Amino acid sequence: MDWLPFNKVKPYTNAFVRQGNQLLLGYKKRGFGKGLYNGFGGKVDQGETFADAATRELQEEAGITAKLEHRGTLLFMSPEITEAAHIEVFYAETFEGTITESDEMRPEWFAIPSTDEKHREIIQKAKQVDAVSGLRFIPYDEMWEDDALWLPAFLSGHHFIGRADFGADGRLQKWWFALKS
Repeated sequence: MDWLPFNKVKPYTNAFVRQGNQLLLGYKKRGFGKGLYNGFGGKVDQGETFADAATRELQEEAGITAKLEHRGTLLFMSPEITEAAHIEVFYAETFEGTITESDEMRPEWFAIPSTDEKHREIIQKAKQVDAVSGLRFIPYDEMWEDDALWLPAFLSGHHFIGRADFGADGRLQKWWFALKS
């Protein structure tokens, strides 16, 4: 399969907040990606930097603010969109404010597996619960399919760059990811 063609790129952000062995994700209640868990983010408005947009979106969708660190770049294509999505991915370990559900996202904490081997097992077996925290592990089966390819490295502190092309059926068709040094 060839890469999906595109003529324009639209800027987006995605922000993930971690506390210890827990990751805050949002359940998308409407719009593109409805029914999936993801980080918090969206379009970059005219005149905004990616970092400014990520901060704004985190506040709008989860009710919190955080000092965000850039961790990755993703190019995302689907036949459903006319422009490639250029997504800058951010990370934080602390935040201020009270986590609040918005019209668009329902925030929820998930357990992060403690080892890479355990992470691979979680990706393969859905809906497992962490015995220590009582939280469900990261719900890869309820996220964008490419998340299982880069999120474990991202959570281990690596920066990444990648591309993911999805088919009309919403399934991952072609991808590449690399860790940045």
